[in-house]
Amino acid sequence: MKSQFSRKLAFIAEKETAFKLLLISLLLLQSAFTFADGVKAVWYRYYDSKGVANISTSVTPNHIRYGYEALDRNMQVIKRNRPYNAETEEKKAPQRAAQAKQREADLRLKRAYTNSQVATQKRNDALAYLKKQISFQQDQLKQLQSDRIVFKRQEMEYLRKGDPVPAILKSNLNNNAANISNKKEQIQTLQTNYHNTQAEYANIIARLKAMEN
Repeated sequence: MKSQFSRKLAFIAEKETAFKLLLISLLLLQSAFTFADGVKAVWYRYYDSKGVANISTSVTPNHIRYGYEALDRNMQVIKRNRPYNAETEEKKAPQRAAQAKQREADLRLKRAYTNSQVATQKRNDALAYLKKQISFQQDQLKQLQSDRIVFKRQEMEYLRKGDPVPAILKSNLNNNAANISNKKEQIQTLQTNYHNTQAEYANIIARLKAMEN
């Protein structure tokens, strides 16, 4: 029981510490406003749970908790800040994490390709190389298939004469069949790589164009 109670106390203390750190961060970010038109905040006003206005020259945890208005030296509102809501912020955490992940991915794309034109050229180069490899393997497959026709004719000639098929010819036929099978697999792998490369670069180029617009 003591162990569970201690863990609960530690958990509560950890949550309170995290909340305090968050408040401190918000205070540091929001305590000295300088707006686009050059007007600086001089006063910070919030209304507590009883509706009482509280004004100070700096942002306090209560300002963050209740939400506050930044005022200029003439007490004119120049910015309103919503109350901090831990539950709302927690719900937004996954979305913010996804956005941060997307920004990181976008930065990697920019470093790797600079822009969509560069990515398009790299795609064309990669596809041209794969296409050349596919063509080369297909030529080899055709040669193997032509060799097989010759081997089969030789085999049929021996069978027609009633002579035994030489061991070397049988070996050639077996090796030829294995080579044809392997060559077809290589071509299939290259074709799969070709289509995957197309799809991958399509996503990359589309994302880069979206960032450029």
